[in-house]
Amino acid sequence: MSSVVEKKENNQVTLKIEVAPDVFEKAVNEAYNKNKKRFNIPGFRKGKAPRKIIELNYGVGVFYEDAINSVFPEVYGEAVKEHNLDPVDRPSLDVEDIEKGKPVVFLVEVTVKPEVELGEYKGIEVEKVEYSIEDEAIENELKRIQDVNSRLVAVEREVKEGDVITLDYAGFLGEEQFEGGTAENQTLEIGSGSFIPGFEEQLVGKSAGEEVKVEVTFPEEYHSAELAGKAAVFNVKVHEVKEKEVPALDDELAKDVSEFDTLEELKADIKKKLEEQKSEEAKMEIEDKIIDKISENSKVDIPEAMIENQIDSSINDFSYRLRYQGLDLGKYLELTNTSMEDFRAQFRENAERFVKGDLILDAIGKSETFEVSEEELSEELEKLAKQYGQELDKLKSTLDENDIDYIKGGVVKRKTIDFLVENAKLV
Repeated sequence: MSSVVEKKENNQVTLKIEVAPDVFEKAVNEAYNKNKKRFNIPGFRKGKAPRKIIELNYGVGVFYEDAINSVFPEVYGEAVKEHNLDPVDRPSLDVEDIEKGKPVVFLVEVTVKPEVELGEYKGIEVEKVEYSIEDEAIENELKRIQDVNSRLVAVEREVKEGDVITLDYAGFLGEEQFEGGTAENQTLEIGSGSFIPGFEEQLVGKSAGEEVKVEVTFPEEYHSAELAGKAAVFNVKVHEVKEKEVPALDDELAKDVSEFDTLEELKADIKKKLEEQKSEEAKMEIEDKIIDKISENSKVDIPEAMIENQIDSSINDFSYRLRYQGLDLGKYLELTNTSMEDFRAQFRENAERFVKGDLILDAIGKSETFEVSEEELSEELEKLAKQYGQELDKLKSTLDENDIDYIKGGVVKRKTIDFLVENAKLV
C-alpha cells in the first residue's frame, strides 16, 4: 500500500491510496468463497461454480464491492496514521482505477481536525466564584426527605390543597367528547399543576362520591392545535380523598432514613454534602469561564461535520433522558409542536462552543506536551472498572488501541484544565 495526501480548503484532505494487485486479488478471492453459494450456474451444483465461470456470467467486477469493503478499512487506517491525520467525519470513497493485475487506486475525501491559532492561555483573569450554604437549602432537603417518607391516608372530608384524589373524568368541546380527554381511576395531587390551569382549583371543597362539572380553557400554546385556546367542560367524579401523613422532623426520622442517630447529625451531613456539591459546581464554573476567555482570543475554523456530530451527541443524550421518563423523542417533538430542524437549531450554539473549547484544550495539551504515564493510565482504568462494576482484567480485554487512545485523551484533557486553573488569576 502507498498513499499521498493533498490538503484543501475548509479542513478537507484528499488521500490517494494505491493497493497492490496481489492484496486486492486475495480480497476478491475471499469475496468469491464467501458468496459463491448465491450463484446458480447451469451445469454446476449450487456453490460449486469456479470463480472464472461466475465472472463470465455476471461480469469481472461481480466480487469487487465486497473486496473493496474488506480492503478499504485497513488501508485507509494505515494512510491516516502515515500522514498523521485526525479525521472528524466519515470518509467519502471513490474508486479511481480498478483493473485486474494493476494496483487499485482509491480516492478518499475526508474532513480532518483543524489547526488552532492559540491566543494567550496562561494567567487568564476570571472572577472568583463564591458560594455559601443557606439554612433554607438544608431545610428544603429535610422537607424533601419528609415528603419522600410520607404516606397517603384516606380521609372522609372535603378536598383541600395538597390532597391526592382518585377521579374519573371525561372532556367535552360543546356536546362532543374529544380524544385523549378521558380517564378512569386517575390520581391527582391538588396544587401540583399537573392538569390544565383552573382544573384542580375547582375540585377543592368537593368530597368522595361527588360529581362535578369543571369548566376550563386550554392555553393558547397547548400542544394540541385542536384544543389550543378552546373552552372545555370535564365531567368529573371524585372516588377517594387521601392526605399526606408527613413524619415528624426528629431523631426517629434521622434513624429511619440515614446511618445517624440524631437529627443534628443528619443536618450536618446534609450541609457537608451540599458544600461538596457547591464546591464542585464552583470549580466547573471557573473552568468554563477560563475556557471561554481563551476561546475569545483564539482562532479556529470549525468543520461543520464536528458541529453536526456534537449536535447528534447532545440529542442522543436528551433522547436517553426522555426514555428514562417514559417518553420518546418523536412524542416530545409532537407535544411541543417542534420540527426536528428547529430542535437541532436549539443545540447549535452550545455545540459550537463545546467543539471550539475541546479543540483549544487539545491544542494546549499538545503545546504543553502533556503525556500519560503507565501509572496514570492504570489508575484511570481502575476507576473505569470500578465505575462499571467490572474486574480490571476483564475491562482491559474489551479495549482496543482506539479505546486506550480515547482514555488517554481524557486524562490529557483533565491535566490541561488543571494546568489552566493553576495558572489563572482569580479576582
